[in-house]
Amino acid sequence: MALSLSLTTILLSLFSFFLLHTHANPFRSIHHHNHPHFATHNYRDALTKSILFFQGQRSGKLPSNQRISWRRDSGLSDGSALHVDLVGGYYDAGDNVKFGFPMAFTTTMLSWSVIEFGGLMKSELPNAKEAVRWATDYLLKATAHPNIIYVQVGDAKKDHACWERPEDMDTPRSVFKVDANAPGSEVAAETAAALAAASLVFRRSDPTYAKILVRRAIRVFQFADKHRGSYSNALKPFVCPFYCSYSGYQDELLWGAAWLHKATKNPMYLKYIQTNGQILGAAEFDNTFGWDNKHVGARILLSKEFLVQNVKSLHDYKGHSDNFVCSLIPGAGSSSAQYTPGGLLFKMSDSNMQYVTSTTFLLVTYAKYLTKSHSVVNCGGTTVTPKRLRTLAKRQVDYLLGDNPLKMSYMVGYGPRYPQRIHHRGSSLPSMAVHPGKIQCSAGFGVMNSKSPNPNILVGAVVGGPDQHDRFPDQRSDYEQSEPATYVNAPLVGTLAYLAHSFGQL
Repeated sequence: MALSLSLTTILLSLFSFFLLHTHANPFRSIHHHNHPHFATHNYRDALTKSILFFQGQRSGKLPSNQRISWRRDSGLSDGSALHVDLVGGYYDAGDNVKFGFPMAFTTTMLSWSVIEFGGLMKSELPNAKEAVRWATDYLLKATAHPNIIYVQVGDAKKDHACWERPEDMDTPRSVFKVDANAPGSEVAAETAAALAAASLVFRRSDPTYAKILVRRAIRVFQFADKHRGSYSNALKPFVCPFYCSYSGYQDELLWGAAWLHKATKNPMYLKYIQTNGQILGAAEFDNTFGWDNKHVGARILLSKEFLVQNVKSLHDYKGHSDNFVCSLIPGAGSSSAQYTPGGLLFKMSDSNMQYVTSTTFLLVTYAKYLTKSHSVVNCGGTTVTPKRLRTLAKRQVDYLLGDNPLKMSYMVGYGPRYPQRIHHRGSSLPSMAVHPGKIQCSAGFGVMNSKSPNPNILVGAVVGGPDQHDRFPDQRSDYEQSEPATYVNAPLVGTLAYLAHSFGQL
């Protein structure tokens, strides 16, 4: 009896293993809203790592609880060029420049992740809030003077001419700003959105800090709206082509107003949206959501006001959000999205994964709003349920985590196989502990061009990802596919929290 029981146990174990590790797994593509027995991935582990990544991107004086230990203090005199304190914040990607526009968007999306799914994050919630606060502490410094925003530290062209650790930085730490004479409405309105969204993150746990954030957001948005103009005009030689604003600033004004409406409940912001929505492009048919274009994000955010809060005047935003969803559903009447043969949403060759993570976040968030309001999406006669949106989002995240033709996880440190040569200076060069002596500007290029794996694992970093044919060369020089960025991870944090919870892992 004991023998046959243990044999049964072994057979059951083998069957479970077979289900989890082969494409025959009937549970692979089904997403149950309740807790299914099988998850193809450890979403909780991926969540932990996706948040930890932000510690590897920190600039400034690192705290004693720093967990990515190969990093050290850097940029400790940032701001001194203009006699201001701009120490802190995040390096956006694999270089050592602090770009304010993508940093603000990263902050907004990290905050939105916590607002929607923080209640599911359990022990990761304090880590997620800490990642938000590292950014907002910096954004408060960058907006300390009325009608001025310091939007960049570092000369990107000179920084890119060196391959050196942030701790060794000796390139000019030039400071760039927007003001009434050289306006930058998109970076100002995005910064206002970030501060407003973050105020909701800290509203209960640190109400004093939350008030500081929301007051600053109000002031910064006022500046963005009153002094209209693109920062790409004012600062063209320094922000282009790196983070040039191609979509204009109208989308950020709508997005910023939406976040201030949510954070303040002041009727003036709802009135602003009702009056200016159409002029600011509320109905434009553009379905790419990222650091440059916020239209889709604003539509989904405002659809909640109609769906859940029943604000009738925002009825159109449900239709605008449905149009976005319908563009993604293969076979739906207005489907326009491209997918790789392996099933990955493909928007563009440069850092495509940022659109995958931002889109999946919008899908699980919109599914949440639809479920709360007992609504569905109608795509030219095809009914699309919230469950269908979650299934599509899960499929994209599973691809990112390793369910793809190369069996490659595109998150560093997750799974058995992940990118070894990411385009990231600090990760690729020997750490300060291993090589305390300075590595000069051009000395690092020997490493950059080598085939050797990066010595420092930037845990949780999500890279640009494969090309439209699911290929990934894993070459350090290939920044389009091999560079991680804060705005790739920020929306993924929310989606992973949702998936980890829905599979009973949190």
